[in-house]
Amino acid sequence: MEMWLAILLPFALLSARIGGFILVAPIFGWRTVPVVVRSGLVLMLTVFFAFITPPAIGVIGVHWLQAVLLLMQEAVLGLALGLMARLAYAAVQQGGMIAAQQMGFNDAGVLDPVSGVQAQAIAMFFEMLFALLFLAAGGHYLLLKIIGGSFDAFPIAAVPDIGLLTNGIVVAGSTMLLFALKIAAPILAAFLVLSVLLCILARVLPEMDILMFSFPLRVGTGLFLAATITPSLNAFTVELAKWMKTNLTA
Repeated sequence: MEMWLAILLPFALLSARIGGFILVAPIFGWRTVPVVVRSGLVLMLTVFFAFITPPAIGVIGVHWLQAVLLLMQEAVLGLALGLMARLAYAAVQQGGMIAAQQMGFNDAGVLDPVSGVQAQAIAMFFEMLFALLFLAAGGHYLLLKIIGGSFDAFPIAAVPDIGLLTNGIVVAGSTMLLFALKIAAPILAAFLVLSVLLCILARVLPEMDILMFSFPLRVGTGLFLAATITPSLNAFTVELAKWMKTNLTA
């Protein structure tokens, strides 16, 4: 039993970290990707990284209970790394949700096939377009670099730096909000001006139904601004990819 444990444990530890990452990472962890495909991807990456990563230290002669704890540790580490990438990637979706809220589309939600939750059409459009640009820019290779870099920063079976992991998740979350505001900033500014103009119009023409008048005006303004900022998603994709390469692959 101990002989088989010593042989299979290093491979299982690699698989646990990669599986945790694939489970929540963007693109790889989408609900639309079949479980069979994700399982095959985990197995293929495990075999690949088994040949290029340094051997695990301290796994020879461990008890089966220690082996279970090590597997849980590697799975949690993979989940944390995938969550960092997922938070940074979600900036476009959050920016689209901010735009949809300003346009009054909060109640016009549809089922997002990627996340499996209710989302606005504008947010889904931004997310799908950004996914295409992200893949075209080699974002899937960047996600693989995050996995490869993690073996240098957090060696297999070594005690991870919890403070470093926590700080990475917090920084990824703050970056998501910052990038989301960058995307939605023109829409927020335009709707702020529009709200001021509608307030002035309500004072000048009190008999006018400003609420009903504002609905088509807000939708039209939002769609026009969404079409205007869509070409800038390419530059945003490059900026986000640089951030992920600098902060998540080092």
